Amino acid sequence: MTHLAWNAKEATVGELAERSGVAPSALRFYEREGLISSRRTTGNQRRYSRDTLRRVAFIRTSQRLGIPLATVRDVLALLPEDRTPTREDWARISECWRDDLDRRIRTLQRLRDNLADCIGCGCLSLDRCVLSNPGDELAAHGPGPRRLIED
Repeated sequence: MTHLAWNAKEATVGELAERSGVAPSALRFYEREGLISSRRTTGNQRRYSRDTLRRVAFIRTSQRLGIPLATVRDVLALLPEDRTPTREDWARISECWRDDLDRRIRTLQRLRDNLADCIGCGCLSLDRCVLSNPGDELAAHGPGPRRLIED
């Protein structure tokens, strides 16, 4: 195992993978998708700047939150290219999806609060349930779990 030295300015794909906990194949995928970048050595090996660690952490956290990679790429494009992003830079781009996260939180809260309505009786069939959705009235509002996706 190669460890990324605390004062290293660049990392190999193996060092970045080990330090970030992300597989080398995922790092190469992120690079192909324009989420991170590297320079190539004369031997055509990738070298990532040390601040790529923060970008990878941001990507992984965003994925865990369910944010699509295309959206992550758009937001990462707002970071400066000519210097290591500062705390203020990261705070600024994190605001980009605050509204989306708030919406997701509201949806999860509705799911938590209304899940018992479905599972409570055990039928698991809201289209036939005379208690929660008599006559499948919610079908008129569109497809999918209407109580969860409508505000």
